[in-house]
Amino acid sequence: MNTNKNTIQEVDKSAVKVAYFSMEIALENDIKSYGGGLGVLAGDTLKSAADLRTPMVGVTLLNSRGYFKQVINENGEQVELPDEYDYSKLKKVEAETSVQINEDEVKIRAWEYNIVGYNGYTVPVYFLDTDVEGNDEKYRNLTGKLYGGGLEYRLMQEIILGRGGVKLLPILGYDSVQKHHLNEGHAALATIELFLRHKEELDDFSESRIEELVEKIRKKCVFTVHTPVKAGHDVFPLDLVKRLQPDFPEYLSYLTKNKELNMSHLATYFSSYINGVARSHQEISVEMFPDHEIRAVTNGVHSQTWTSPEFQGLFDKYVPSWRSSSLSLRNIFNVSNEEIWNAHQEAKKRLISYIEEKKGVKLSEGVFTIGFARRFTGYKRSTLLFYDIKELLRIHKDVGKIQIIYAGKAHPNDHNGKEMIKEVHRIIKEFSSEIKIIFLENYDMDVAKVMIPGVDVWLNTPLPPNEASGTSGMKAAHNGVPHFSTLDGWWLEGYIYKKTGWSIGEKRSTTDPEKLVEKDAVALYSCLENKILPRYYNTPEKWKKTMRYTIAINASFFNSERMLRQYAQEAYL
Repeated sequence: MNTNKNTIQEVDKSAVKVAYFSMEIALENDIKSYGGGLGVLAGDTLKSAADLRTPMVGVTLLNSRGYFKQVINENGEQVELPDEYDYSKLKKVEAETSVQINEDEVKIRAWEYNIVGYNGYTVPVYFLDTDVEGNDEKYRNLTGKLYGGGLEYRLMQEIILGRGGVKLLPILGYDSVQKHHLNEGHAALATIELFLRHKEELDDFSESRIEELVEKIRKKCVFTVHTPVKAGHDVFPLDLVKRLQPDFPEYLSYLTKNKELNMSHLATYFSSYINGVARSHQEISVEMFPDHEIRAVTNGVHSQTWTSPEFQGLFDKYVPSWRSSSLSLRNIFNVSNEEIWNAHQEAKKRLISYIEEKKGVKLSEGVFTIGFARRFTGYKRSTLLFYDIKELLRIHKDVGKIQIIYAGKAHPNDHNGKEMIKEVHRIIKEFSSEIKIIFLENYDMDVAKVMIPGVDVWLNTPLPPNEASGTSGMKAAHNGVPHFSTLDGWWLEGYIYKKTGWSIGEKRSTTDPEKLVEKDAVALYSCLENKILPRYYNTPEKWKKTMRYTIAINASFFNSERMLRQYAQEAYL
């Protein structure tokens, strides 16, 4: 990641004050330790920490067998294959600890990866590994497959991440950590480890002393919640928790409800700073956690990672401070529309070449190209664009030619998401003679870096208010690609009429899909026909201005540099 020739600095472990815990952290494509947006966000956060010289350390699981490699079979169905992992990018460290699971002591070791920021500052990330000699086979597999197995496997993984991570940090030399940032509820058991560790110091276990201890732990913890969808919050039966964690403080009865442990509720209880990942998500989270103050820190993406080579060259020429200050991207107004357009067209050529190589299909540089790449699941409504395929084809024929590029995975257990992928492939096959639609398999960081900058508009169709934030449109903004989305997540903040992109319908908060799907499809087609395509084909100078506003307004703000500064000022200090 280091793009500067400055000397790489050794890590001063005594200066590290913040430990960032995340089930997945995406650092580079060859390290298959991530499944999607949560991991990419975590990686972008820590990259910005390196750029900003923020004394942090990352803690995650090794996930040595990755998430899965996606292959689409001849029937258009997703097939999940094992993924390959490049261990050469990681360095095994000697430190070791253990946690109790059931009646067993499970050994944990770590692998190290150093993120080197623009100015040579280093932020280390530790990948926890239980594939250690002496561990039972079922424990050796715990840090293998990301999100694999059932409830018991998941809970054991979260014990390793939360409790194991807290125990390993001082052994690694990080004994000055003051804040534990829990990125989603997977790491919530870190709070239990902190509580039990400090409880040993008490000589009086009265209610008041216990409450004092709880307040002490709260000052050490920050929690970021990432989803308004109930299914996205891990909940475990209390009997399972007690069996796997015999020392769980069941006497803190307010930690559990209905004989279940909700990891998000556990994290909120023990955290002094809790935030949603967009302003709209804050509103939903207040309803989900009414007993806590919920703040908003809108997500961002790492500018250097997600800016294409074409636009990096343009920014280096005209906005030379952009690598050290993402805010300076607002100075893109110094760049001519023509040069912005030329950079985009070069990125589009690169995408077209990639598709021709991978799919054997030749797309056109002059045809308006829609991009869509999200996890395939119900609320994201990945097939909304094809709700009325005849209407889409009419617009394509009468208003302006369209070519479409899709990508994305469905969770292996998400039958509905898999059916959406199958439906997209059915449409591709049935209408191949009328419109070009491409599906790029195995969407990952490398595919994203080719696809996102090369399309003309980035489409997003979540059912409000289910999108916590979303970040793919922020990556698009760094490459002058306008956003076209329902008003949900970050787009409620990033959308400026006639400036940064287009909305599908109006703001609303109903979650009744039957009432909204047809209405949103009609709004999508209307906007495409009456606003977007005429602007692209008939008024190209206006289109280029939209591209420039997208960079100046959205890329300059929706980045992980601004996001981390907010965390540092509000949550860490």
